[in-house]
Amino acid sequence: MRLFTVLIILLCLPIVPYAQTLNGKVYDAKAPIKNINVFNKTQNRVTVTNEDGNFSIEAKVNDSISFQSIFYHNKTIVLKDFHFNGVAVFELKEILTELDEVEVKAEPEQPVFKEETYNVELQNILKEDIKNNPHLYKPAGATYGVDFVYLIGAVVKLFAKDKPKKPNYHPISYTQMDSLFNKSSFFNEQLITENLKIPSDKKYLFYDFCEAKQISSKLLKDENKMQLLEELVLNSQLFLILLEQYGEKPLSKE
Repeated sequence: MRLFTVLIILLCLPIVPYAQTLNGKVYDAKAPIKNINVFNKTQNRVTVTNEDGNFSIEAKVNDSISFQSIFYHNKTIVLKDFHFNGVAVFELKEILTELDEVEVKAEPEQPVFKEETYNVELQNILKEDIKNNPHLYKPAGATYGVDFVYLIGAVVKLFAKDKPKKPNYHPISYTQMDSLFNKSSFFNEQLITENLKIPSDKKYLFYDFCEAKQISSKLLKDENKMQLLEELVLNSQLFLILLEQYGEKPLSKE
């Protein structure tokens, strides 16, 4: 009788889903897509798809998984049992920039600032300036490489001069960036070194770079953390380009 009672109690206990690993692949209409942010909204975990569109993230049945990118429509999926059978495939729709022809009657609006275009222009400006003034970028006593302190200073000046003015706010400072990655469970050391691919010995220089980009402090609010992540992904890509091109290569004297 006692054994029967114990069995009844066990059967009445709720079944708690155990943690699993979701292995997935993200496509668009043409091919696998990289650098898509995969966010487990239920467990507050994040990862990014690799070059082949693959990702792995800790999850369980009924977790809400969000796929986010500036180039694709955001998509949220509630996980089911079948998502854990092998590799789950997810498709995102690309954001089309083509517009239908319209007749413009109102006064034309000011040009819209585009981050990606500005990054390319900034990179070209820096290339030209380094070519024309290599002595300013060269570390003291060195015969190769770029003085990244001077490089970041040049970025600050370029942004202060050319970047369109935004509504009144305080940009995120170097100190705030440092505090964020030291105290936040979401923006942590693993995210900056493994997801954003910033070398550990260059992370403080990356904070300087982000300060120069004048990211709005409004994004420090918890509800805006995915927007902040998008900003950091964009900034990290340009920072890594600069690091790759100027961090170890000799300066051109042509």
